[in-house]
Amino acid sequence: MPITIKNKKDLGLGIYTIPDIGLLLGYPLYKVRRYIKKYWDDGIGKELFNDRYSWSVESNRKAVNFYVLIELYIFFQLLELGVNTKRVVKARREIAKQLNDSYPFANQKLLTDGKKIWYYLDKNLITADPSAQVNFTQIIESFASKIEFSDDFLAMRYFPIGKDRSVVVDPHHQFGQPVINGSNIVTDTIYSMYTSGEKIKTLSVLYDITEKEIKDVIEFHKAA
Repeated sequence: MPITIKNKKDLGLGIYTIPDIGLLLGYPLYKVRRYIKKYWDDGIGKELFNDRYSWSVESNRKAVNFYVLIELYIFFQLLELGVNTKRVVKARREIAKQLNDSYPFANQKLLTDGKKIWYYLDKNLITADPSAQVNFTQIIESFASKIEFSDDFLAMRYFPIGKDRSVVVDPHHQFGQPVINGSNIVTDTIYSMYTSGEKIKTLSVLYDITEKEIKDVIEFHKAA
């Protein structure tokens, strides 16, 4: 059965341009642009369902939804672990086909040992290749440290500098732009006022947020 991308432009799934992705994931824009085009659009997308994962906004600038943002995060993490790019793409392709899942890398069940990519299917650990042979090799690494998942294992929120910080990306708040956790306050607003000379204490009183939350916002934007 052919896979279809559901609601890829749905505002409830967030809107992330290439500069947004670079900010949130901490990767150079040229890499983000290249990987989206080569793999998510011209490669996997066209092969699986004759479509693209991105769409154009504002003079042909590309944008993606929250699930693709999370998939790119996992993709880059796998590359940093030294997993071969072709292996990552091949595994993702097979997972998508076998699970009929448009966003397999946004699923909590995805695990890796740095060499092969694994996923859970029918309570067994399966190698992500066409042979689909059961393999119970010990899992070394997983990618849940910055992601909060829903009860059905789908990525729900992303914490770009960690869950112990106040900055969160939630597609249901402010179109998915980074906000202070538990509020609709966009971090860019706070950071812009801070860089314009406003004191942390003043911002804390003005927005009724803690100084720690403001410091987390500053940390997030300075690290970008």
